[in-house]
Amino acid sequence: MRLWGGRFQAATDPLVADFTRSVDLDRELAPDDLDGSIAHVAGLQRAGLLTEAEAATLTDGLAALLEEIAAGTFAWDPSLEDVHLNLEAALAARVGPVAAKLHTGRSRNDQVATDLRLWLRRALAGLDGRLLDLERALVERAAAEPTAVLPGTTHLQPAQPVLLAHHLLAYVEMLERDRGRFADAARRADESPLGSGALAGAGFPLDREATARAMGFRRVTRNSLDAVADRDFVAEALAAAALATVHLSRLAEELTWWANPAFGFVVLADAYSTGSSMMPHKRNPDPAELVRGKASRVAGDLATVLGLLKGLPLAYQRDLQETVGPLLDGVHQLDACLAVMAGFVASVRFDTARMAAAAAGGFSTATAVADVLVDQGLPFRVAHGVVGAVVARQEAAGATSLERTPDDVWRAALQAAPDPTAAALAADPALPERLRQGATVAASLARADVRGGTAPRRVSAELARARRRLGTARAEDC
Repeated sequence: MRLWGGRFQAATDPLVADFTRSVDLDRELAPDDLDGSIAHVAGLQRAGLLTEAEAATLTDGLAALLEEIAAGTFAWDPSLEDVHLNLEAALAARVGPVAAKLHTGRSRNDQVATDLRLWLRRALAGLDGRLLDLERALVERAAAEPTAVLPGTTHLQPAQPVLLAHHLLAYVEMLERDRGRFADAARRADESPLGSGALAGAGFPLDREATARAMGFRRVTRNSLDAVADRDFVAEALAAAALATVHLSRLAEELTWWANPAFGFVVLADAYSTGSSMMPHKRNPDPAELVRGKASRVAGDLATVLGLLKGLPLAYQRDLQETVGPLLDGVHQLDACLAVMAGFVASVRFDTARMAAAAAGGFSTATAVADVLVDQGLPFRVAHGVVGAVVARQEAAGATSLERTPDDVWRAALQAAPDPTAAALAADPALPERLRQGATVAASLARADVRGGTAPRRVSAELARARRRLGTARAEDC
């Protein structure tokens, strides 16, 4: 059975048939193809192209096929090249010759464009739920460790202490942006190409708006050439998916490092780690490592689609068949990554004592101490130089923090500074103790008391806001 075989005398070469066949891939679009066909039948009846009885017969037959697809009992014929041909052949076997009227005013070009948009709408709704699940996992872990301190780094070097909750909430911000990008992609994809025909528009007075509403679309496409050739919505969805997997990869990278005993910040659960076939002691963060790898795979799906689209003239070209695989793969890979990362995050145990010890080292509170000197009237650049000199002196002495810096070290550094205010501060007998107090992790955290900062009261407020938004707050938290 060939939908397009009227003018051909010879059979298709088996090599070409195998090469062009897509049913193994696009069969996933079957529910969407059938939904679109049911809406199309109603449109044909409105246009007077089907009788009421014919429309009822076709609709009943299509609905029965939907049930078979849902139950997994539909018998796919690999000799039929795609999902459309399989379903149309099955419909003909079920309802007889009237099935031949289904394709009136429709091309596989606008049909597959419609199917992909319907599929994507379902898929994006599922991804949004997955993103929310991971956000909830992060927020609940943050809420479970509200005072835990983490060594914040830049350039992978000790920088400033931050609350673990603050760090985890940074990923919640990324995921919210991902949700926004998918919502934008869904909004632009929310239009029906059906009725555009092969490229010039259907040759019958179809009410495209009514058919679009029947499928749940908000509007119809406005140009038939663009409608059948457009795969921007595929590229947009994959761009959002690629960036989302990049965010997951960053989280996976950090958790992988933290699980190394040299850090020891997290302990992996047995259920989310694997062992070694050779080394009996190993506990490997394989799920997180695979998430990193799959981020490259989804980025590759996006690159494939962009590379494919860049050289295509209008209107439909068979090359567009090759956008289906990357779309399905990219969405499925992201879906799986989100699910496993939500479980991974929920299952790890944080060693807060190890994190706190690390957060206090590496002179991580030096910036806070410089800020204390600014409080005393010293210009920041001068304060920076004073504290830097003290860090160098203490590091040479084997210290890793400024909390126990002797008075004379502070006085010497202040006296050496090229600023009269520094010399006056060197004479203040109470200043060294103020600086030592400012060098504590608690003082450093408390100083970052700006909106979006890591001060405990700021993080607590952001955490409460996130929990309310995600519906995870307990009654006593509200």
